[in-house]
Amino acid sequence: MKKCVIIGSGLGGLSCGCILAKNGYDVTILEQGTQIGGCLQCFRRGDAVFETGMHYIGSADPGQTLNTIWHYLEIGSDIPLERLDPDGYDVISFQGDHFRFANGKENFINTLADQFPQSKDELAKYYDLIQMVTSAAAMHSLNTQVDLNVNADYQIVSINKVIDSVISDPLLRQVLAGIQPLYAGEKDRTPFFTHALIFDFYNQSAFRIVGGSSQVAESLQKSIQKNGGQVLVQHKVDKIECDESRATAVITADGERFPADLVISAIHPARTMPLIDSHLIRPAYRRRVENTRNTISAFTVYLKFKKNTVKYLNSNIYYYRSDSTWGCEDYDERSWPKCLLYMHFCHEKNPVYAEAGEILTYMRFDEMQQWFGTHIGHRGEDYKAFKRRKAETVIAALEREIPGISHQIEHYYTSTPLTYLDYTDVPDGAMYGIARDVNDFGQVGITSKTKIPNLLLTGQSITCHGMLGVLAGSLITCSEVLSREVIFSQLKKV
Repeated sequence: MKKCVIIGSGLGGLSCGCILAKNGYDVTILEQGTQIGGCLQCFRRGDAVFETGMHYIGSADPGQTLNTIWHYLEIGSDIPLERLDPDGYDVISFQGDHFRFANGKENFINTLADQFPQSKDELAKYYDLIQMVTSAAAMHSLNTQVDLNVNADYQIVSINKVIDSVISDPLLRQVLAGIQPLYAGEKDRTPFFTHALIFDFYNQSAFRIVGGSSQVAESLQKSIQKNGGQVLVQHKVDKIECDESRATAVITADGERFPADLVISAIHPARTMPLIDSHLIRPAYRRRVENTRNTISAFTVYLKFKKNTVKYLNSNIYYYRSDSTWGCEDYDERSWPKCLLYMHFCHEKNPVYAEAGEILTYMRFDEMQQWFGTHIGHRGEDYKAFKRRKAETVIAALEREIPGISHQIEHYYTSTPLTYLDYTDVPDGAMYGIARDVNDFGQVGITSKTKIPNLLLTGQSITCHGMLGVLAGSLITCSEVLSREVIFSQLKKV
């Protein structure tokens, strides 16, 4: 059996470990923290559970892409799901009105056409364009016959440029761009390809995971262990040992050596480079990886509601507080927060009342500079005061959208970009890792392959973020070892 050592136990590391363990590799996953899962982690405060990153998923109905991959990874059957409203799984609140994104082509077009009747044909054209783009991504569509030219073309043209070319109504243009907090979209920078993949993922079907997404990590760990692998926590990696031609082992901070025929880094590429001391990694590549621009981070308020006071909301609501759905990352003290993403946690099947919810908004890492380098629980009273002030501002903004909601909150908790940095080790506490930018062609060179032939990269910064994006990236990474033909033949047997 060939030994595979994987650095990081987020979704990318666990899913690669699962695939390779199923295919005869002796898999060891090394996690520096005490809890596996990365953005799949949940936390508990009293009797309430909160998501940290994977708030909802899509394409999970039978025959859809995520459903197929989950069954391939042997995790589909034991993860309980609660469907979001098919007639409005996402709701954009903008300029005094609500615009609902409904599941499926006809439902999506007809629902928005009720408010934009003159744009029905344009909405159909927009939807067909989404389908064309996503079908060109092999691991997202599980389609072996793809048009690589379409894939490339829409990675170098921005979201707003494409939407503006298809949609004539200025308000509808803003509404269609309203889901951008799902990928930290930036005007004139984020590729339409990213928007298309995220939109299609949730538009096929949309669900919350009952009880929290940490169950996905636990299920993947069981599958790895069933196939002879292991996941070790509190094993911080200090070095990827290399000889003249390849990686030979992974060394932890306490000196433990794990020999390896194959090494996969599932942590941020910029965190991987310092682990490697090898002439095979050229200085120009190292600099490009280490200097990549990351997406903005987030400030999150976690809400524990008073018992039986808040009806469960099976939609996600995006509240925009300015005259555009673009530019929410560009704020000052007076204008922040420009947007809010408000969601409920699903604690049981068919809930009537919500126990917990979350409000997420953008926050730049530069607001954290005075506390950078401090440790959890030891950041001082000024940090606590900062979080309280920001939380009260966010809750007041939600109160203006939902009058009375603040009186139904029993407790609240917060996380900042520093929190995200602490638990995921992503530079700048970035929500989605490396920022995709149509103006920066240098980042295109960061793929799963490296100049060290048996060192591969995976995770949200390599392909796309989110549940399906990371899993598609894991299929791509593992296809470098097993071949794409083997991966697709196994998927077809699911």
